[in-house]
Amino acid sequence: MKPHKPLCHWVCFFWLCCGFARVFAQVQREDEDGGGWRSSADPTLDDGGRCNIPVLDNISYKDFMERFAFSGPVILRGLTDNTKFRRLCSKKNLLREYGDRTVRLSTANTHSYRKVDVSFREYVENFLRPQAHDALGNDTLYFFGDNNQTEWQHLFSEYSPPPFTLPHTTRATSFGVAGAGTGVPFHWHGPGFSEVIYGRKRWFLFPPDKQPHFHPNMSSLSWVTHSYSSLTLEEAPLECTIRPGEVLYFPDRWWHATLNLDTSVFISTFLG
Repeated sequence: MKPHKPLCHWVCFFWLCCGFARVFAQVQREDEDGGGWRSSADPTLDDGGRCNIPVLDNISYKDFMERFAFSGPVILRGLTDNTKFRRLCSKKNLLREYGDRTVRLSTANTHSYRKVDVSFREYVENFLRPQAHDALGNDTLYFFGDNNQTEWQHLFSEYSPPPFTLPHTTRATSFGVAGAGTGVPFHWHGPGFSEVIYGRKRWFLFPPDKQPHFHPNMSSLSWVTHSYSSLTLEEAPLECTIRPGEVLYFPDRWWHATLNLDTSVFISTFLG
C-alpha cells in the first residue's frame, strides 16, 4: 500500500527542517567558539574598555566623506553582512580548503624585511601561537597580506567590502590570521578599512604630524607593556578594540599599530 502523499510531504518537510536545524546549530557553535580559533586567556591583553574613536551605525557616505575620510579614524557597523564569509573563515573550513596552499609570512616589525614561505597548515600548527612578551618583531612571523589573489580568489569573492571608497582610488584586499599578543608595530601608508572576522584587534593611531616614540623592532605587545602606560594624556593615542562585524577606517598617512587580543582572523581593504 502506497503511503498517503500528504503524509510523505510532511515527513520530508520534517527531516528537511531537522537538517537545517543541525546546520544552524553547527554554525552557531562555531561562532560561539570563535570559528574554532583558539582564544587568549591572558589578562594582560585586556583593553580595559578604552575607546576614544567614534563608533557609528549605518553612517551615510556623505557623512563619512565630510567627517572622516580625510580627517580621522572611525569604527563603522551595519554597512555589510559578512555572515557567509565568516562561516567560510572557520578554522575547520580554511584548513580543509587552503591547508596545502603556500602562504608568505612577514616579520612583525616596522620594516618587515624577512619573508618565509610555508603551507597554511604548517603556519596554523607551528607558528600560530600567543606572542611571548620578550619577543622582538623580527623574531615573529606574521601572516597578513602577500595573498596569492588567484588561489584565494574564491574566498575573497565572498567578502563584501565596505561600500565607501575615495575618489581616484582602487581597492586591494589583504587577509590574515594571527595569534594572541601578536600585531604590527607603528607604521603608516595610504587609507584603508580593516574588519575583524573572528577574535578582537586593538588599534592605536596617531595623526601624521604626531609621530609616536617606538623602536621599529619592538613588538606591539612590548610597546603596550613598557611604553604605553607611561604616556601623558597629550601623548596618548586614539585607540579602540574592534570586534567581529566592525570595520575601522583610517585616513592617509596616519600612524597605526595593532595588537591581537585573541587569535584573530581579519581582512583589510586598502585604497591605493
